[in-house]
Amino acid sequence: MSKLIEFLSYLGSFIYPWLTEVSTAIIACALVVFGSDINRFLRRYLTGRSFIIRTFIFVLVNAFGYGLIIVKLSPLLAQYMAGVSSHWLFLLIIAVFFAIGGWAQRNKQV
Repeated sequence: MSKLIEFLSYLGSFIYPWLTEVSTAIIACALVVFGSDINRFLRRYLTGRSFIIRTFIFVLVNAFGYGLIIVKLSPLLAQYMAGVSSHWLFLLIIAVFFAIGGWAQRNKQV
C-alpha cells in the first residue's frame, strides 16, 4: 500500500507546477458541459424579448460571463488544489475529469 501512495505522490508532484493550467482546464471543461444548459435556460427566459435584448444578453453571458468565470475561478481552484497532498491531488484531478466526462456522456454531449 505504501508503494501505491508513493507512486501517486510521485505522479502528483509533477502536477503542482501546472495547477493554474489544470484548474483552467477543469473550469473550461465544466463550462463546455454546462454551457448548453445555461444557454437553454437563457433561451427560455428570453423568449418573446426583442432581438437586440436577446443578442446583448447572449454576448454578455457567453463572452464576458464565461470569460470572467474562467479568469476568476481558475486561480481560486488552483489555490485550493495546492493545499491538497500530492497523492490525493493526482486522484482528485483524475476523478474530476472523469466526473465531467461522465456528465457529458450522460447528457449526450460526447
